[in-house]
Amino acid sequence: MVDSGILVVRMVVLPQIVKPMSRAKTPPRKSGKYPNNYCFACGKDNPDSMRLRFSETQHTVISRLRLHKRYAGPPGYCHGGIIATILDEAMAKLNKLLSVTAVTGHLAVDYLKPVPLGQPLLVEAREINVKGRRRFRESEILSKSGEVLARGTGVFITVDAQKLFSNRIKNPS
Repeated sequence: MVDSGILVVRMVVLPQIVKPMSRAKTPPRKSGKYPNNYCFACGKDNPDSMRLRFSETQHTVISRLRLHKRYAGPPGYCHGGIIATILDEAMAKLNKLLSVTAVTGHLAVDYLKPVPLGQPLLVEAREINVKGRRRFRESEILSKSGEVLARGTGVFITVDAQKLFSNRIKNPS
């Protein structure tokens, strides 16, 4: 509310009705030079991970999946944030295929049709263009019949892995 040029903010404190989530307890891995993978989308060491798995073709990465009801938004359909996560992860998996380290700089999602839970889906991602350190990519979630349900476009920025992760990667001796 504005009164005489002074902004007055009123706050309402609501009682806490949601219990905080308990932290998952996962024992650390003892092997490998990389730390545990707790990625929400693909992390093998994260008990709450979506466990997305991708395969590579010559120019694309793909994943076949069915979304569990725990990813619900509207009844029977996937939550928009989960859709964005899947599209972003697919584009990020192109890093391995292209032997680069790049991070998401920009992500845009077009929600074309509701993405159903429990149905076979296909996710595809490809790189469209490269300009300096910027890598332009797109990904799609398709129904079993091949209909595009959601499309993501992203700009990934190539980074120096040694600088970015130097304090997280053990030096092999």
